[in-house]
Amino acid sequence: MTVDLRELRAWEPSDGSQAELRDDFLRHAQRHPNPTSRECLPDHLTASALVVSPDTTKVMLCLHRKVGLWLQFGGHIEQCDATLADAALREAREESGLADVQLVHPFPLQLDRHPAPCNRRARHHLDVQFLAVVDATATPHISDESIDVRWFDVGALPMDTDDAVRRLVGASVQRAG
Repeated sequence: MTVDLRELRAWEPSDGSQAELRDDFLRHAQRHPNPTSRECLPDHLTASALVVSPDTTKVMLCLHRKVGLWLQFGGHIEQCDATLADAALREAREESGLADVQLVHPFPLQLDRHPAPCNRRARHHLDVQFLAVVDATATPHISDESIDVRWFDVGALPMDTDDAVRRLVGASVQRAG
């Protein structure tokens, strides 16, 4: 499986820590013949999308079945995904049950390295995070990977989320402002 990493290479990070992550992710991709495969160990690239309302006052999150936290939609890159953006959009549509979710930009919003819950041998997901939008009146549907899916006000995120999601929501609000 070969995924085009052009959008990651061309992306302009918002700060030095994001630039370091981008460089780490690209070095990882150069060192491994299949950097997006879940069999790529100890780390592998993943893609996710934070779904917001058009005015960025609401965010749709899923209560992840394996992790037990409210997270953005995302996961492993599949063979049908030509780009990281394609993977993020597919995951958002599958996990929200909403076909009309659209990416805001073809480039990432930010990057995150977090523990990989997919298997015991994997250490980290190198997550390329995109921003997506859907009408705030859309009613999401729960997928097999989630316990619940719902809208939250960006200023009232659930307690059982993590700092990475809070940073991602903050970045989305900042980009909109």
